[in-house]
Amino acid sequence: MVVYKSPYCGCCTDWVKHLEKNGFEVETIKSENMGEIKASFGVTPNLASCHTAVIDGYVFEGHVPADVIRKFLKEKPEVRGLAVPGMPIGSPGMEGETKEHYDVLTFDKHGKTTVYSSR
Repeated sequence: MVVYKSPYCGCCTDWVKHLEKNGFEVETIKSENMGEIKASFGVTPNLASCHTAVIDGYVFEGHVPADVIRKFLKEKPEVRGLAVPGMPIGSPGMEGETKEHYDVLTFDKHGKTTVYSSR
């Protein structure tokens, strides 16, 4: 998996650690132009978070849990990828004292989204 992130983002680094602890091999690319990277992978502003990852032709935007990524990669749905918009407290890399409810969304090349998983 290749993860694109700002060189200044701590929660992105924590998300990468979450992936590695869950068996993913991760290459991290630091970039000052995250907006351009997101646009190149079809991540629209309403789906955006702080980091963007790519594996097996799929895009994973934001704090998507490793178990959800693994399930998604087994199923291989015909969508562009998964996104956790924003930075919900309690998601991997954003652990804290409280936990917000959040949805993991699929998104396609037309911008259509559906809820894939709720946490």
